[in-house]
Amino acid sequence: MSDEWRGLADMVAEHAQNYLDGLTRIARGEGGDATLPLLLVEVSQISLAGAQLGASQDVILSGNWEPPLNADLDMDEIRTALADRLGPVDDYAEVFDPYKDTSVTPYRLSDDLTAVAADLLHGLGHYRAGRPYEALWWWQYSYFNTWGNHVGAAMRALQALVAHTRLDVVEEQTPA
Repeated sequence: MSDEWRGLADMVAEHAQNYLDGLTRIARGEGGDATLPLLLVEVSQISLAGAQLGASQDVILSGNWEPPLNADLDMDEIRTALADRLGPVDDYAEVFDPYKDTSVTPYRLSDDLTAVAADLLHGLGHYRAGRPYEALWWWQYSYFNTWGNHVGAAMRALQALVAHTRLDVVEEQTPA
């Protein structure tokens, strides 16, 4: 494995772990009133890692075969906790693919955030098993197929929510 690939694998692994740690803390309620802005930061940071994977040359596994891993962790507890924290802003509308499918689709932030986490966690399984090239392959493949869309949709929704909390200010009523 080249130093360039190794450096990219190390960087994505660090971003993936940071995202998982941050998401877990926020799901536990450690974000308090800053939940939405903190989620926006987490999503933005992992989006950078995804963009770097997207800008990289295709990672092709020898024999085009993924080595088996132990079962991935169940993300349902985190998803449920996030859904509870997000409450009425969990549901939103999104255009899945603005070039092929322009119909509006219902999404949930809690589903998006945990779908990203599940794909990152799967790649971390390869990375921790000493297979950084396989981890890169998985992260890049799943970025194009699943988590890239989820992270982009979540970022747009979170940015809109944060903007609304800052800009949608009720005007003061002046006495007549």
